[in-house]
Amino acid sequence: MNIFRTLAVTALLAVPAATFAQKGVEDGSKYGHGEDSVTCVMNLVQYGDQVKMKNFKDAYEPWKVVFAQCPLAKGTGLYTDGLKIMKALIKTDKANKDTYYNFILSIYDQRAKYFGNNKKYPTSYLMGMKALDIVAFGNDSKETRAEVIALLETALAGSPATIQPAFLQTYMSQVASQYSNDETTAENVVNAYVKCCDIMPQVETAGGDKIKEAVATSKDNIEQTFAHSGAADCATLEKIFAPQLATNKANEAWLKRINKLLGNGDCTDSDLFYATSEELHKIAPEASSARGLAKMYLKQNDIEKCLSYYEEAIKLEEDANLKGKYYYEMAFVLFSNNNLSAAKSAALNAAQNRADWGAPYILLAKLYATGARNIGEKDYEKKAGYWAAVDKLVKAKSIDASEAIQKEATDLIRQYSQYFPSKEDLFFEGIKDGSSFHVGGFINENTTVRAKK
Repeated sequence: MNIFRTLAVTALLAVPAATFAQKGVEDGSKYGHGEDSVTCVMNLVQYGDQVKMKNFKDAYEPWKVVFAQCPLAKGTGLYTDGLKIMKALIKTDKANKDTYYNFILSIYDQRAKYFGNNKKYPTSYLMGMKALDIVAFGNDSKETRAEVIALLETALAGSPATIQPAFLQTYMSQVASQYSNDETTAENVVNAYVKCCDIMPQVETAGGDKIKEAVATSKDNIEQTFAHSGAADCATLEKIFAPQLATNKANEAWLKRINKLLGNGDCTDSDLFYATSEELHKIAPEASSARGLAKMYLKQNDIEKCLSYYEEAIKLEEDANLKGKYYYEMAFVLFSNNNLSAAKSAALNAAQNRADWGAPYILLAKLYATGARNIGEKDYEKKAGYWAAVDKLVKAKSIDASEAIQKEATDLIRQYSQYFPSKEDLFFEGIKDGSSFHVGGFINENTTVRAKK
């Protein structure tokens, strides 16, 4: 004990008899009065020394005395120390886990009672932190999920400067967990997602550069949680947001969010997706809205406008994966309208933008197989396109290990190989198996001669 602590305790011991002894928790003072103040200070010093040495076991009992009798003795430090003690002991003393867990909850409640008006760490922030610790140390039950969500709703109602990205991420995951356990509706999951999307930019702005990384991570996790929740079906999204469209036609942020939500949920055939795309495109042309309009005009069989909007979507899109997806969809439209040359160009661009995606190569193989009979004059020349088609299928298998790609490519290789020229035909034409061969027409590629087996 240093000299200052010694003097403090000595001074308190000199106080006359305990006729006016009173705890700080009773009279609102920092240490209490009389003998109670002596007890408070002695235990405060004792537990403080033990915490500094990380001897949390010996800090536990004196800390409890201070917590119970003089809650104002050390300001918020009493509570941060208490969390250190309880979280250390809860990991090492499993037999008394429930006791330490209950103390953790009490620490947040008591701190909110005495220091809830703290500007930096107000009650809303404390309830958010309490929710995180309930998730970390409590059980996973219906009652716990409901409690956590209620606490986080209090936290999210506070100032953006006091909201942690983890509050939003945990809120989304808990509501999604409720849904998976049949404790809430799909509509509530969607509303929770929208709420997180509304608050996250405010949190990022209030936190500045130091919080950007945490915001980005939480945002990704929220997106993934929502996408895998099973609640974002098209019918639910239409039911919730369609009635809101009339009053949000000039609301760019709302239109972007709903348009993206529908797009990510594969609801691109819904009337609401078309409507939000069209309204959004009027205000601020973006890749997603252009793609939405392309899909809309495809449904209406206006191919010219469909293709023009795909071209605009590709031009506006900066993400290579999405750009590749739009090229791929455009290639399918062109293929469906028998424009094989343009479809090939679009499919190659799709492959270029997504180097590990096998689907564009399977589409190229189908294009080549479709147009093969129109290339060349002799029978073997008309079959040469199947060699080039199989080349693309082999390429698809080599870069994309997904089960669907592997199966489709294998099936098509088996199918197209049946159209290869026979050994006799090749011999008659003086063409050697394994030699190089140029396929003309729109395919315009070198391939390898292969005989039918």
